[in-house]
Amino acid sequence: MDRSSLPDSTVTGNAHARYFDRNTFWTDLSHLPPIMKVLHVLDHSLPITTGYTFRSREIILHQRAMGWQTIHLTSPRQNASDMPVESAGGLDFFRTPKPRPRWESIPGLWPLAEMLATRKRLDEVVQSERPDIIHAHSPALDAWPAIGAGKRFGIPVVYEVRGFWEDAAVDHGTTVEGGLRYRVSRLIETLALRRADAVTAICHGLADEIAATRGVDAKTITLIPNAVDVSRFDFSPATKPEVKTRLGLGNGSVVGFLGSFYGYEGLSLLLRAFPAVSRALPDARLLLVGGGSEADALHKLARELNLGASVIFTGPVPNEQVEEMYDAIDVVAFPRAPMRLTELVTPLKPLEAMARGKPVVASDVGGHKELIEHDRTGVLFKAGYQQALEQALLRTLGDPDLRTRLQQQGRLFVERERTWQRSVQNYETAYQIARERAIRAGKRVSALS
Repeated sequence: MDRSSLPDSTVTGNAHARYFDRNTFWTDLSHLPPIMKVLHVLDHSLPITTGYTFRSREIILHQRAMGWQTIHLTSPRQNASDMPVESAGGLDFFRTPKPRPRWESIPGLWPLAEMLATRKRLDEVVQSERPDIIHAHSPALDAWPAIGAGKRFGIPVVYEVRGFWEDAAVDHGTTVEGGLRYRVSRLIETLALRRADAVTAICHGLADEIAATRGVDAKTITLIPNAVDVSRFDFSPATKPEVKTRLGLGNGSVVGFLGSFYGYEGLSLLLRAFPAVSRALPDARLLLVGGGSEADALHKLARELNLGASVIFTGPVPNEQVEEMYDAIDVVAFPRAPMRLTELVTPLKPLEAMARGKPVVASDVGGHKELIEHDRTGVLFKAGYQQALEQALLRTLGDPDLRTRLQQQGRLFVERERTWQRSVQNYETAYQIARERAIRAGKRVSALS
């Protein structure tokens, strides 16, 4: 069964939930006028380069290709300049000024300060741009200002969940699972999900959790999974010697990682596993492309392991150079650590690697298992186990037939099921659910039109 068909009536891990089905829920939405203008409320955006910003860019570009107008507002967490509008990546973003410094000195009040700042800026943008839909994206600090604006101006609100705020805080070390801050954050997130007119989720793991534990009707949840622009990622499975030479990688096999250096990515496990790879394949190299909060710790660990020239850190690279990085890599590793965040949330980068025709070795966390079928579209190993990662890497590097199968099947999976064009089309369903529910709740939809 094609699990990424949207709408979808089957969910993993919760056989009783049922997502939106146009044939069994609201039977006729044709009386609603077409959607013309969508206001996206984002945590941050380009020029910051993260999986979050790449997803936002693809959503915006493909919605525009569908003929919709899009407007974009970022929260104070963008850390932007004082410019009210900034252009980045060919898109214009309304910026929200940071709250005054005095708020930061009062423990626990900075989230309220940021939401109030976003609310003020959002009201200005709504009145000047007159959107048909307000589409807020994780975290809940973006959802609550959007919900308030929707109520004040009679505009339907969609809340897109890309991860839960409380789980991200655990990974960042600012709280512990079950602690007071965790419980408060979870409550704020849950209430936002209930107040939004419709909800979208980027994967089954999140949608299952929302339907099962957050008091949200599964029929109001639409899946908008991560995807790839296959026109940008040509199928190019072979490595290019000239790129490897330019990066100082020699002629041996190359294991690579491209992405943000966060704790949940499990890159320390990858570094600890690589000496075993080097002993079996002395010319092998590890290429780590990106940056983030764990960068210094990873450099230190590489020195402690005496990896020397076996590991190359490129630092962050411009987005337009990503394809070239793939040309140097034989196998792409995604060793995400086992935790709630990685069990629930699917990443974007494995899909890019598959589209490029690169074999993927990944930990068997839930987010990866939504994307990867073991020994067909990738190789899965037991999350958190160094020996399992070593064995998976050596097996994949040493088996040309396996690599060829993974290259072909990975690309085919992306082409058939995970293109942005296919995924973004389903926002129309989510927006129509929001408009219908807003009308039923008494909102004067498109009151500003």
